[in-house]
Amino acid sequence: MYAFLTALAQGGGDAAASEAGHFEPFLPGLVVLLPLLGFVINGILALKHGRDSAAAVRAGGELTFGDRKPATHTLPTWVGPGVMGLAFLITLVNFTRMLGAHLEEPVVVHYWTWIATGTFTVDAALQLDQLSMIMMMVVTGVGFLIHVFSVGYMKEDPGYPRYFAYLNLFVFFMLVLVMGSSYALMFVGWEGVGLCSYLLIGYWFSDREKSDAGKKAFIVNRIGDAGFLIAMFMVFANFGSLDYVPVFHDAEGLAYAGGLVTAITLFFFVGAIGKSAQIPLFVWLPDAMAGPTPVSALIHAATMVTAGVYLVARSSVLFALAPLTSAVVAGIGALTALFAATIALKQNDIKKVLAYSTVSQLGYMFLGVGVGAYAAGVFHLMTHAFFKALLFMGSGAVIHAMHEAYHSTHSHEDAQDMRNMGGLRAHMPITWATMWIATLAIAGIWPFAGFFSKDEIIWQTAAFGGAAGAPYTALYTVYWVMALAAAMLTAFYMTRMMVLTFHGANRTGAEESRHLHEAPVVMWLPLAVLAVLSVFGGWINVPEAIRASFLGGAGALPMTEWLHHWLEPLTAQAHHIQEEHLGELAHAAPFGGGEVMWAVISTVAAAIVVAVAIRFVGGRKVVAVAEDTTELTGLSKVLYNKYYIDEFYDRVVVRPIVQGSRFCWKVIDSLIIDGVVNAVGWIAKAFGWGISMFQTGSVNTYAFILTVGVLVILGASLF
Repeated sequence: MYAFLTALAQGGGDAAASEAGHFEPFLPGLVVLLPLLGFVINGILALKHGRDSAAAVRAGGELTFGDRKPATHTLPTWVGPGVMGLAFLITLVNFTRMLGAHLEEPVVVHYWTWIATGTFTVDAALQLDQLSMIMMMVVTGVGFLIHVFSVGYMKEDPGYPRYFAYLNLFVFFMLVLVMGSSYALMFVGWEGVGLCSYLLIGYWFSDREKSDAGKKAFIVNRIGDAGFLIAMFMVFANFGSLDYVPVFHDAEGLAYAGGLVTAITLFFFVGAIGKSAQIPLFVWLPDAMAGPTPVSALIHAATMVTAGVYLVARSSVLFALAPLTSAVVAGIGALTALFAATIALKQNDIKKVLAYSTVSQLGYMFLGVGVGAYAAGVFHLMTHAFFKALLFMGSGAVIHAMHEAYHSTHSHEDAQDMRNMGGLRAHMPITWATMWIATLAIAGIWPFAGFFSKDEIIWQTAAFGGAAGAPYTALYTVYWVMALAAAMLTAFYMTRMMVLTFHGANRTGAEESRHLHEAPVVMWLPLAVLAVLSVFGGWINVPEAIRASFLGGAGALPMTEWLHHWLEPLTAQAHHIQEEHLGELAHAAPFGGGEVMWAVISTVAAAIVVAVAIRFVGGRKVVAVAEDTTELTGLSKVLYNKYYIDEFYDRVVVRPIVQGSRFCWKVIDSLIIDGVVNAVGWIAKAFGWGISMFQTGSVNTYAFILTVGVLVILGASLF
């Protein structure tokens, strides 16, 4: 065990692999190992706390803390965020080394052979390239900020060490997912984050609603995982390997638009639909808000839900060979973006608004990778991690303050319903300012990060539809219009959320409002860092045309097209396939105009929507939940009830399965199987009882029976 940990921390034994591009990895295994170590330490502390609690209950009381908390509730404060901070620093060192290496081929660091049976071999190996490095920076960097925020948010929770154990384990599996060198290792991380999401969403498992939400997320994701497994089986059957390097090297031997590559990519996309909550498997993500709010920030902003986008981007060569699948990916993404945005318009729970916003923004990412703009999809993944993590943690700060205010007066009002908020700007100015920055970013307002990433996806959709040999041209025009509509709706519902939460009169209550206050520094400091990233994080991938047109030239602001060039070694093969079969992309939108013109139209339109929403929502009278007697009707009722999709699934899928299960149990199991088994037992018992009648223990009886038997045999013989 010691030798294994030492080898993992030192970077493995394949020195030759690290010579490519003169990039020397610095302790890459330690990036994965540190969160796992945090899980072990916090897990031990959680078990100790569990034993102490059980002992207190057996003694007739309950475990309580005095003024000084025990080590089980102080050490996780340092261990949980500490391992994440160290993992981020090591990732940063590797990132800076890779920056100067001009890496053209991935660096694969081998540790040991994990599975070896016949022709099937899986190595425990990490792959370091431009895509995995971006994902590592997002997972460890944003993950570290979320861990720090959790210290303030969860400090009074009795399960504090258990919470950080789950959180560290989640990051460990996410790093395995993005750093593994094969689909097999990706699947290990894929299933691991699914397990941890179940544990974290159902963290407060004594509440039936929250535990059911965890089960829902776990079960729905199993549908997608089945597709992932089938795709892996097909990849191995045709390539003889699951490692990325040989699979992508041999992929161009597949027939373009052939049935095989189409089937493989469609099954991969089924997995992506489940993990990244796209239509029709999106229903688990809104219910996942049952977990602690920092969990929502981690799962739904920076890590798990982006795994499906990462899968498609990682498999860009395969998807470029399958135009039908790419059209499906883009179509599902555009439809989900618009569909979820409409639902968010009428939600009153602040976390539910952000949940459907996440579903919608994930749709944009799939639209990007579906039209072959893999760098744009990854770009939006990165910027979304910044502003959506900020929005979730900002909502957590609001909920934290609302809970304390209601707790102080022993009120049981809903601390997450925006109708109970209002006027929080005066009490929480830092949270208000940082969340407005994130709102403007996600609304697509220049020069915030979301403008650049979202605008590029929308523009690339129009350009792809105008390619000379592009299939389904009219369909991509529809996708483009849907994306524009979803962008406008996003600006509206996010502004509505901010106005209802922070502006207007306070509706928390006269007594409760006196207890409202800003979040502690350990909670608002991560918000401030993410606010800076939400402003400047999009400046790393600005097209030349936009750089040259805004504020008087390319040199006016420190904007570059760095990310596009950074990912070129990974996207070049897919782009070559596209150009070979589809030709050059168009340089004008379907209705005319260049990229700069539509960028201006996009940001002006979004700004107008924000202004209209402020006036429209701010001008309406809003009352607290207890006083709200408004009956929703028509489309408002449909949107509030989320198009009744959950009810439809319950009636069409859940109930038939439950009824079928009960039929199998009552008829097949209890009646037929148990009946046959019991009948055999009864027959054996009856036979034994009949034989026992002759076993009296009397010698005279045995002699009589023997004599009768002999006479019967002789009589039968004579007859």
